[in-house]
Amino acid sequence: MTAISIIGLGNMARALAGRALAGGHAVEIIGRDQVKAKELAAALGGASVGTPGAVPTGDIVILAMPYAGAAAVVWEYGDALSGKIIVDITNPVTPDLQGFVVPDNSSGAQELAKAAPGDAPVVKAFNTVFSHILTAGPAEDRPLDIFIAGDDEQAKARLSSFVESLGLRPWDIGELFMARALENVGLLELGLMTHSVKHTNFSLGITVLG
Repeated sequence: MTAISIIGLGNMARALAGRALAGGHAVEIIGRDQVKAKELAAALGGASVGTPGAVPTGDIVILAMPYAGAAAVVWEYGDALSGKIIVDITNPVTPDLQGFVVPDNSSGAQELAKAAPGDAPVVKAFNTVFSHILTAGPAEDRPLDIFIAGDDEQAKARLSSFVESLGLRPWDIGELFMARALENVGLLELGLMTHSVKHTNFSLGITVLG
């Protein structure tokens, strides 16, 4: 069992918390709106409610919110995140879906890493799967693929074990600079949703041949 803190109260927070609880993990829900946090925890059953700004109880802290909110959380929490594995699930795209709100030579995850304590590795994951797909689980008995990028090998290994415990399939794609590629995949999915598929009932993954 792993202790997980999820900061955020939206659809991804609900989906990840639900899967984590089903996998036997201890889950802490943290949100600025304490009423909504308590309502979400009660709806999930078994989750605790944390206090915004206090040290998260989880060894793994998942930032389940838009990029701007995630950046604010990392700055505000500061040393309270020391020793934690910080999981960035954001897609820092512009409102018009034409690019990103981070520098061209960077990524949301890399920008968050600059603000995080030195002993709190940032790992990119979960940004290429929609919340309702994550809740529904695999189709045709094929596990959903979760791509992971980060500079800390131990942090990636721990997160990979967590991902597997959720019934998902982790793929290590390399160091944190590869978060740029994952965020482009997120943008690609939004492009598919807007221009061709016209809905979000799909997921991207890999098929290993041979």
